[in-house]
Amino acid sequence: MKVLISDKLGEIGIETFQNEAGFEVDVNTGLSPDALKEIIGGYDALVIRSATKVTADLLDAAKNLKVVGRAGIGLDNVDIPAATKKGVVVMNTPMGNVVTTAEHSISMMMALTRNIPQGTSSLKAGRWDKKKLQGREVFKKTLGVIGFGKIGAVVADRARGLKMNAIVYDPLIPKEVIEGEGFESVSLEDLYKRSDYITVHVPKIKETTGLLNKESFDQMKDGVMIINCARGGIVDENDLDDAINSGKVAGAALDVFVTEPPGDSPLLKQDRVICTPHLGASTQEAQYNVAIAVAEQIIEYLKNGNPVNAVNAP
Repeated sequence: MKVLISDKLGEIGIETFQNEAGFEVDVNTGLSPDALKEIIGGYDALVIRSATKVTADLLDAAKNLKVVGRAGIGLDNVDIPAATKKGVVVMNTPMGNVVTTAEHSISMMMALTRNIPQGTSSLKAGRWDKKKLQGREVFKKTLGVIGFGKIGAVVADRARGLKMNAIVYDPLIPKEVIEGEGFESVSLEDLYKRSDYITVHVPKIKETTGLLNKESFDQMKDGVMIINCARGGIVDENDLDDAINSGKVAGAALDVFVTEPPGDSPLLKQDRVICTPHLGASTQEAQYNVAIAVAEQIIEYLKNGNPVNAVNAP
């Protein structure tokens, strides 16, 4: 079985393939779409992260491809319907970076609240902006968590540890499940009205693209803070920029953007926006976990036909 790794993967994942009898692995990162299309026909499996785009055009050229494995959670760079039509199993590794991404969301919230990036840059520039950079406490504040999946549930739990009041909106998870974990299940409108902070933890699909937009911001408290460590585009960037300019939104912490890198996005010019270059899953532990998980899942599928964590197969 031939495996192509087209995005950067932890060494443990490569070694897992190399140590498996009957498997041949090639690491070829940074390929252009045309270059990838030229060689994909010779592989049974493709391992990706977020850079490689698995399009319908690429899948047409992947004559022998049986499985695409994503070392991570998000699959918005994979045309899943096209893969399904071709009989290609698409799988992700949903547990490998859960804690890492949740911790990053909490870190971003705290850094935004206490002006840590602004304080660092101003101090290094020779200024002492102590009065200008006064922050606030998160103690007893309300955090609205949109999406109570694996990551959202951990974020809510960590917020509870900070003595915040975490309220949750998730239309796919029964109210009893959310309340069984000790959180209040609310409507989206109620979450907007009550939250001092709002963090999103949903996949980027048609229904969630632009979920936080002008209409949403208009329903929120004045001075709300927004955290997005999920996917770019769930928060409408232009509407967020307008909401910050108007004072409705007091600040935003963004790890993801519609276009990455975001180029000359106006949000990068906002003093009240702090941002990181999609670091949500970037820890040593997470990279180890997802690398070994994706390798083991692909091996299990190709050897035994068991599609672990497949999104388009039973």
